[in-house]
Amino acid sequence: MSNFEENVAKFGEILKQFNKIHSLTNYKDIKNQVMDSIAPLEFLDINPKIAIDIGSGAGFPAIFLAMKIQECEWHLFEPNLKKSSFLSYAKINLGLKNITVHSKKIQEGEKFKADLITSRALMKTKDLIKICDGFYDENTKFMLYKGSSVVDELDGLKAKIYNNKNRNYIIMSVK
Repeated sequence: MSNFEENVAKFGEILKQFNKIHSLTNYKDIKNQVMDSIAPLEFLDINPKIAIDIGSGAGFPAIFLAMKIQECEWHLFEPNLKKSSFLSYAKINLGLKNITVHSKKIQEGEKFKADLITSRALMKTKDLIKICDGFYDENTKFMLYKGSSVVDELDGLKAKIYNNKNRNYIIMSVK
């Protein structure tokens, strides 16, 4: 069993523990969510050094991306305290030293430039870009996890769409 698989199993146990008390997610088996989280790495054409995940929730996709891209410094923005507490607990228990959890909205964070910004079905694309102002430049890639109605959201934006069943993975630059 690889280190990644061991950490995924350990994460699953931690999530079950927290779910008993805090009801973070309704996933009983996280295998599909893990595969969904790391799927875009197949076509991501950068090796980020600094990445941001917005609305990290129960850790999908950020925790698994951080496991895979270990040389990257990951910043997880999650304003919900029970979710950000869970993320901090998971980070410590999985030994993920490349993660910093911010218990706030990204708009409230101190600005820094990221090479990669990720988000999983949090809000409309143009609204997401707006709240990320100050965190990206022309070299930053956005990697967004979207549902089937994403085409309308991308009007006027240069984006590549990779489809896998009901999931659209969007890779784009903004400036």
